[in-house]
Amino acid sequence: MAFGGFSYSAFGMDAPVGEALLGSGDWVFLWQGGWALASDALTPAALGFFLYMVAFMDTTATIPTGSMAERWKWSSFCVWGVFCGAIYYPIIAAWTWGGGWLAKTWSTMSLGAGYVDFAGSGVVHLTGGVAAFTGAIVLGPRIGKFGKDGTPRAIPGHHIPMAMLGTFILLFGWFGFNAASTFAATDVQLATVATNTAIAGAFGAVTSMLWITRRVGKPDPGMMANGMLAGLVAITAPCAFVAPWAAALIGVIAGVLVIEAVFFVERRLKIDDPVGAIAVHGVNGIFGALAVGIFSDGRYGAAWNGSASEGIKGVLYGDWGQLGAQALTVGVIIVVNGLLSFAFFKIQNAVTKGGIRSREEDEVQGLDLPEMGVQAYPEFTVTR
Repeated sequence: MAFGGFSYSAFGMDAPVGEALLGSGDWVFLWQGGWALASDALTPAALGFFLYMVAFMDTTATIPTGSMAERWKWSSFCVWGVFCGAIYYPIIAAWTWGGGWLAKTWSTMSLGAGYVDFAGSGVVHLTGGVAAFTGAIVLGPRIGKFGKDGTPRAIPGHHIPMAMLGTFILLFGWFGFNAASTFAATDVQLATVATNTAIAGAFGAVTSMLWITRRVGKPDPGMMANGMLAGLVAITAPCAFVAPWAAALIGVIAGVLVIEAVFFVERRLKIDDPVGAIAVHGVNGIFGALAVGIFSDGRYGAAWNGSASEGIKGVLYGDWGQLGAQALTVGVIIVVNGLLSFAFFKIQNAVTKGGIRSREEDEVQGLDLPEMGVQAYPEFTVTR
C-alpha cells in the first residue's frame, strides 16, 4: 500500500486529467496532468476518485503475493509495488476507466459501448492475475512442491481458521469495492450491485463445496473460500448490469472454474500457486469481464463511455458487439500486462543480487525471521 500509493500518486494517476499525452480523439493511450497530483484540473472530486483508485491499484499489486508466497524476497516485492503503482496498473486503467482507446471501441470498431467493467474483474483482478502467473513462472515452485516425476505434493496452509476469517473480511470489503463504484449512495443501482455481489459470492462458495466433494470426496474449506472469492471476482465487472438470476449463474460457473483451474495450473502447467491466486483472480477475472458481454440485460448503463447505448446488453439480449469489446480487452490485458510483468520479473531477477527468490535455507526455515527480523508466532519457538 505504501510503496504503490507513493508511486501511483507521483506518476500513475490515470484519470483523464488535462490533455492527451499520447494519442488523440478516440485513440488516447496516455493522459497528462495527473503527475504528483499537482494539476489545477484535480478538483476535490478528482482527488476523491484518486483515493478510491489507490485501493484498486493496491489490490492489483498484492494479488501476485499469493502465487509467489513463501519464496519471494520482501525487498523485491517492495520494488514490484512501486512498478505496479507507477506503470503496470495505470496503463490498463488509463485505456479503460480513464477513457482511453479500449473504452472507445464503440466508436472506432462498433463494439457495444466499448469495454465495460463496473468494478474491476478485468482491470484489477485479471491484471493482477496475469502478474501472479508470470511471477510464479519466473520464481519457480517451492522446495519440495513437485516430486522427481512431476507429481505435485500438498503443502497445507498453516492456519485455515485465519484464512476463513480473511475470506469473510474480503467479502465485507467487496461491498465497498463494488457498490461504492456507483460513486453515489443516491444511485438506486447500488442496491442491485450489493445484492448481486452477495448472491454470486454465496453461489460460488456452495458450488465449490459441492464440486470439490465430487472431485476428492470431502469438502475442502480452502476451496470453499476460493469458491466464494471466485464468485466475487466474476461478478465484479457485471454486477450493475445483470439480473439476480444471472448473478447466481455467474457464481455457479465461477465455483466450478476456480477448482478446475487450480488443478490445471498445478497438475498440467506445473506452476506452484500456494493460494490459487491465478485461478481466483486470473481465470475468473477473464470470466467476469466476458460475463458483461453475455448476461447484461440492458436496464442500466445508458451512454456508457460516451456511447449512444441505451443500456449495456450482452449476447443473450442481442448485442454481440459488447462481447467483442470485452474479449478484445481481455486479450490486450493478457498480452500487454503479461509481457510487462514477465519482463519486469525477469529483469529484476537478473539485476538483483541473489535474485528475487529467498535463499534455500531461509525458505526451509520460514521467511518471517530472515526477511522481517521477527517471528510471526514467537510462542511456538523452542529455546534452551
